[in-house]
Amino acid sequence: MPVLSSPDIDAIVLSLKVALTATLLSLPFGFLYAYLMTFFKFRAKVLLEVLVNLPLTLPPVVMGYLLLVALGKNGPLAPLLEPLGVRLIFTWKAAVLASALVGFPLLVRSIRLAMESIDGRLVQAARTLGAGSVDTLLTVILPLSRTGIVAGSSLMFARSMGEFGATIIVAGNIPGITRTIPLAIYDYAGSPGGEQAALLLCAVAVALSVLVLLVHESLTRKLTRRQ
Repeated sequence: MPVLSSPDIDAIVLSLKVALTATLLSLPFGFLYAYLMTFFKFRAKVLLEVLVNLPLTLPPVVMGYLLLVALGKNGPLAPLLEPLGVRLIFTWKAAVLASALVGFPLLVRSIRLAMESIDGRLVQAARTLGAGSVDTLLTVILPLSRTGIVAGSSLMFARSMGEFGATIIVAGNIPGITRTIPLAIYDYAGSPGGEQAALLLCAVAVALSVLVLLVHESLTRKLTRRQ
């Protein structure tokens, strides 16, 4: 019976770590971005719409290469990172950044759908009763957006678990450091006799995805009933 090796377990743990970190870091920015795009009108709105959805249309390899150029030694962000001693390229943090960038549109879209379904009269009533913008955001919009937040977080987590193209460019495929489940499967698929190990990791990936979807459905139903 096939058994997971130590490097395989490392890849699974790292995939979970990267996906969870990317989701948690992106959540507040995704919520604020969705709030801005839903409740405000301004001239640059169309441009921001295009920018936030760009990762959905561009090949992940392109996103990874752009990150590599931006974060490299001669990149535009190098003067900001070097004085702080921050190194991102070919670390698990680069994998987090790549996953966050690719999955961010899914997070924003789900939260926006929830916000757009909020009855505008509730928001108007809160403001009429003297609630400021922050109070309305925290007491009305945030609670009524919980379903979208859960849906977006689940989708982004699942997308981050499967991220390959951008990750291999900006983080590399270093065993125990940046090798996630997709990268490990890629290695096994190209190695003689690696079919069994690849299939085992595929099974793990499917099981994790099913688990995420089950949790997503369960939480969404509970939140919908409460609302």
